[in-house]
Amino acid sequence: MERETEEKTGKNVHQGANVRRLRNIMGVKQSSLAEKLGTTQQKVSRIESQRVIEKDTLLQIANILHVSPKIIEELDENPLSIVIENNHFEGGSYNTGIDNSGEGNYYNTIHPLDKIMELNKQATDLFERMLAVEKEKSTLLEQLLKEKGK
Repeated sequence: MERETEEKTGKNVHQGANVRRLRNIMGVKQSSLAEKLGTTQQKVSRIESQRVIEKDTLLQIANILHVSPKIIEELDENPLSIVIENNHFEGGSYNTGIDNSGEGNYYNTIHPLDKIMELNKQATDLFERMLAVEKEKSTLLEQLLKEKGK
């Protein structure tokens, strides 16, 4: 199955690790995710160790975390993002910066998943605005039809 994921996407994707990263970014504990899934924390831990997650479970998790299932399915395992993640998620904060100089200079970095989450939110906001415009157009057309029918 591991090879199947790499063949499909052409990437080194580990869906369980992607769930863990997204969960950490959002500050959701394994036990909380387990409760919402109707399972145990140990089962969530096993899911996060799987390279490929069963489709139904993946969709449930995506819904709970409010992300597109595609993010979990296709986010490439990038060694650089893992290094950044390991250095930035201490203390539950993911944008605290790293002091490499010893002189108090901070280098703030943006985690790639943060950017994806931001883009996902922007796409959702855009869709909602487009939907509102379409509803407004429908209302205006209905009014015009009513006036024309009189």
